[in-house]
Amino acid sequence: MVTLAGAQSGAALGGGAPDRPIGPPQRSVAEWLVRLQQASRVPSYMGTFVVSSSSGAMSSARIWHVCEGDVQIERVEALTGVPRSTFRRNDSVMTFLPEARVVKLDRSESSGIFPNLLNLGQGFPTSDFYAARELGQGRVAGFDADIVLLSPNDEWRFGYRIWSEKQTGLVIKTQTLDRAGKVLEQAAFSELQLGAPVHGEKLRRMMGDTDGYQVVKAERARTTPDAEGWQLKTAIPGFKPENCYRRSDSKAAPLVQWIFSDGLATVSLFMEPFDRQRHPSEGSSSIGATHTLTRRLHDRAGDWWVAAVGEVPLVTLQAFLQALQRRP
Repeated sequence: MVTLAGAQSGAALGGGAPDRPIGPPQRSVAEWLVRLQQASRVPSYMGTFVVSSSSGAMSSARIWHVCEGDVQIERVEALTGVPRSTFRRNDSVMTFLPEARVVKLDRSESSGIFPNLLNLGQGFPTSDFYAARELGQGRVAGFDADIVLLSPNDEWRFGYRIWSEKQTGLVIKTQTLDRAGKVLEQAAFSELQLGAPVHGEKLRRMMGDTDGYQVVKAERARTTPDAEGWQLKTAIPGFKPENCYRRSDSKAAPLVQWIFSDGLATVSLFMEPFDRQRHPSEGSSSIGATHTLTRRLHDRAGDWWVAAVGEVPLVTLQAFLQALQRRP
């Protein structure tokens, strides 16, 4: 198990206090989001990051990242759990599972693998639902960082404490906070090298080396909620619909995934025909900041199994499933 390096001042789950004061000017939420989004275009870096939750779960991975013009390439090597290597070239993702000798091909919905909260895009009303407060500066993995607290203005979303590397703006640590300020989940670099000699051509060759592997492409087709017969009778404040996909699996009935985001947090709704043998009792569960809520939905044409998953409070998922219905 990998632990956070001692160089991370305030890295403990209960920590996060600034090391020294900061003066004006204060950035707005919009200005912070622009800075964090642009930082994803840092030319190159490599490092080890650790994700830990309040439940005690912990995972770690090694990441190599390079940006060449409009092309971003990443390699993420899991250091815990099942061995796997994930490569991303913009929104194209390849996951190598060496024990199963399988490569899975898919498309990414986010702008990067670390951190997982920054699903920054255009047109989201993020500034209307979060307030920004600069907390000071700290050090993470030996780098000076500005610390900002993004607090939600309502009960539908969590807050975030973010450490942004002072020179580049690169996000090097995040904490997801509940309404009481408790840290639910943390992701942080324990070791980081900016300007590392990461070569995009080498990563592309590694992505193309599938000899001896079974290549499995995700059976996912873009669709619309209307086409699949679904709608929300009421909108959830701040969350805009992004994409909708129909997933096919030879072992099960087609599954529809409807994705929503407020620019930071993401919620996915999954809908499929109810199967008594495959679907357990209704209920909820959580791992760190991620909650899952499942329900059986009755319709005159049959029964459906629906699930809501996202890094949001449980009340938000309840609101989504209460609003979800079949089109008349």
